[in-house]
Amino acid sequence: RGARAAAAAAAAGAGVPARALLFDCDGVLLESEALHLRAYNAAFREFELLDPAGAPVEWSVEYYDKLQNTVGGGKAKMRWHFARAGWPASTRGPAPAAGADGEEGADQTALIDALQDFKVEAYKGFISGGDVAPRPRVLELMQEARAAGLKVAVCSASAKPAVIHVLSNLLGEEQFAALDCFLAGDDVENKKPHPEIYNLAAERLGLAKEECVVIEDSGVGCSAAMAAGMRCVITYTDSTAGEPFEGAERILADLESPAGFTAADALAGPPPAVVDDRVVANA
Repeated sequence: RGARAAAAAAAAGAGVPARALLFDCDGVLLESEALHLRAYNAAFREFELLDPAGAPVEWSVEYYDKLQNTVGGGKAKMRWHFARAGWPASTRGPAPAAGADGEEGADQTALIDALQDFKVEAYKGFISGGDVAPRPRVLELMQEARAAGLKVAVCSASAKPAVIHVLSNLLGEEQFAALDCFLAGDDVENKKPHPEIYNLAAERLGLAKEECVVIEDSGVGCSAAMAAGMRCVITYTDSTAGEPFEGAERILADLESPAGFTAADALAGPPPAVVDDRVVANA
């Protein structure tokens, strides 16, 4: 299925100049996943989560790397984890039970909501503390794109309050307001790797999927772009560098990579062959 999706996306974008760049946020605009992990673990400590064996719930860097390359969205990550590791006891009481039909119970949903609310506020606090900086050349690419007549959007699976806080701090209020489209996890039913967020962005921009280039950092995000039938450029991080990124046209350590990616590259259409600077680096 992945090969077919990649082939379809490549065929769709061939010879069609881009009219928009759609940026993921976490990992693309800034390397923030370590801050997300700190915020999750802060929420787990605040609610004194204990797994079924009675041990405190804490996600390691290695486990979170796996998690972020498997599941998109904060609540979805916690649901995925608890479904496999067992629902935890907390300051709210014993481990919440499933509903009568085996679906998620009301107490399980309430716990997820409470954890997510605390996590978002903790994350915003880390951002406000000045712990972040934009990834190399990403803000310049946004400016280049606008100057070249391309539309610029941000499509993040994270909670909207957290993304707004990040973008306001990273871009500034004026540049944030200048985005042609901004979507967060709250705006869609289905999180990445489902293509809903990218499909919705194309719809709101009034563009065909072939006219959109997605900038992502993870395998989950790449899969979402492929499922949407869009071109995809990867700027990987240390935690995603080992992903295959099937279907991406460029796979770069960052936008300062010698292989590079510019607004002119977007307008020129896909390269004749995949550009992967990991191959060059390991040659």
